[in-house]
Amino acid sequence: MNRRAFLLLAALCSLPALAEAQTPLPSLSVREAHEAAKAGKLVLVDIRTPEEWTDTGVPEGAIKLDMTGSGFEVRLAALKLDHPGKPIALICRTGNRTSTLQKTLAARGWKELVDVRGGLLGNPKDKGWLAEGLPVTSYP
Repeated sequence: MNRRAFLLLAALCSLPALAEAQTPLPSLSVREAHEAAKAGKLVLVDIRTPEEWTDTGVPEGAIKLDMTGSGFEVRLAALKLDHPGKPIALICRTGNRTSTLQKTLAARGWKELVDVRGGLLGNPKDKGWLAEGLPVTSYP
């Protein structure tokens, strides 16, 4: 095989990986996440800290899993095993931590993680859970 053919073959083989790297990761609005969780179609996980849960409450039906706690990824993996076939939707205060965490875990091979845009308090692009008037439960 000549050099030109080799380079063409290498370029063609890298196209699927390049396309996959550029594919946006899944996300839902807070309302979509609430409705999907209520219908049992996904597992909603609040990754904020206990102090934040106290300040705002926890989205109704969400599992509390402090991302700063020890063993976070192991506990997240256990949730995945407990709910086979269901995507895990991550929610935080504004959507920033969940977006970053989703990208980090996707790079490690995690699939079916969904970012809940806007989080509890919202951001300039997305309304938050509280602004949408969605239900919360108090903590503790």
